[in-house]
Amino acid sequence: MYLNLAMAQKRQSGRVGNYKRTVKRIDDGHRLCNDLMNCIHERARIEKVYAQQLTEWAKRWKQLVEKGPQYGTVERAWCAFMSEAEKVSELHLEVKGSLMNEDFEKIKNWQKEAFHKQMMGGFKETKEAEDGFRKAQKPWAKKLKEVEAAKKAYHAACKEEKLAISRETNSKADPALNPEQLKKLQDKVERSKQDVLKTKEKYEKSLKELDNATPQYMENMEQVFEQCQQFEEKRLRFFREVLLEVQKHLDLSNVASYKNIYRELEQNIKTADAVEDLRWFRANQGPGMSMNWPQFEEWSADLNRTLSRREKKKASDGVTLTGINQTGDQVSQPNKHSSSLSVQSNTVQSVQSSYNPFEDEEDTGSTVSEKEDSKIKNVSSYEKNQGYPTDWSDEESNNPFSSTDANGDTNPFDEDTSPAMEVRVRALYDYEGQEQDELSFKAGDELTKMENEDEQGWCKGRLDNGQVGLYPANYVEPIQ
Repeated sequence: MYLNLAMAQKRQSGRVGNYKRTVKRIDDGHRLCNDLMNCIHERARIEKVYAQQLTEWAKRWKQLVEKGPQYGTVERAWCAFMSEAEKVSELHLEVKGSLMNEDFEKIKNWQKEAFHKQMMGGFKETKEAEDGFRKAQKPWAKKLKEVEAAKKAYHAACKEEKLAISRETNSKADPALNPEQLKKLQDKVERSKQDVLKTKEKYEKSLKELDNATPQYMENMEQVFEQCQQFEEKRLRFFREVLLEVQKHLDLSNVASYKNIYRELEQNIKTADAVEDLRWFRANQGPGMSMNWPQFEEWSADLNRTLSRREKKKASDGVTLTGINQTGDQVSQPNKHSSSLSVQSNTVQSVQSSYNPFEDEEDTGSTVSEKEDSKIKNVSSYEKNQGYPTDWSDEESNNPFSSTDANGDTNPFDEDTSPAMEVRVRALYDYEGQEQDELSFKAGDELTKMENEDEQGWCKGRLDNGQVGLYPANYVEPIQ
């Protein structure tokens, strides 16, 4: 840019100070360091949020799959995706740590070493560059000013000469002028010609001195410019080095553990065997399951005695059924489906314990007291949906194949909910709903929390526009 600065300035009527852009580039370098740090910081925050979302997604769906109807090797293959998400989440947290602890800190330290702030503002490097350019340009700029003054004087003399010649020519055609007046005009022309010669000589001399000073001026300016170039070269090379390190931290395809995650995931999926799962289901839930066929039993008054409604209402430590043998249709389900019986007995016990043992026998099952209503309302939605019978008898069946689940009337993925007072909360982060029953909001939005957090970390809430749905509990905070 400044290799031909002197000649360029001569062609531009001696414009001085064209080094300003080069000096400004130093200040721009400091600002670019801040921009790069902000860029890396935002990417690190994205990596952290993504890792958190992967972990939450894995936890939620692992619980849903384990509670759902899927079984066997396909269930394990499905759960392998959640394991993959947890491992990838850890890798992205490592990426976030590398970006902040290594790359961000490296730029911050380099910026501190390369740019030194002054007490009066600005940077030491900027002032040194500007002073260097001004010092190199000062002698030449002085001579340039002399050239401009000489040129102005020469042009003024030429203008005066032309005006004097014009007046002399016009006077010759005017008979009213006497010889003395004509003589004065001729003398004026002669003096104008002499002034033109003098100013021209001075103008040419000033230009010659300026040309003689130009090589030294160019050398001095180029020397200062090269110092600025070297400073900028250090910054450019440093940025290239940092960007390559950021690329290495972001590129998980070259991380051995990352490759192993998907190699293991593929192996887990390939181990899924439909034949094996069908064989297991036949042996545990189908005709191959162990059967306890009915056998002859002696009559027992305790076994066959029909309990009256009043006896059923008596407070007891629990419901005890004796002498009942499990048939083939009553063999217990695997562990993931075996919690319903215990929940049922506990519910019956809690409801029965609320009855008054001195109530009249004329009470029918169609009416209950207000106290009983309040007890039943406290039962969770999971227990309410079980449809437990009010009377137990030997004729009732507990056949797992006759459940309404087989007809799709209930959703095995329904989650437990518990009533809670509505609370106003404020969003801490942006969240985009991934399912139809999930809410979407921006950080700072306010909504109403309708139910407490469930075991999977989700809450039910309502937006100000009336939309009701689920959202991650750790994405909001109560409004004080």
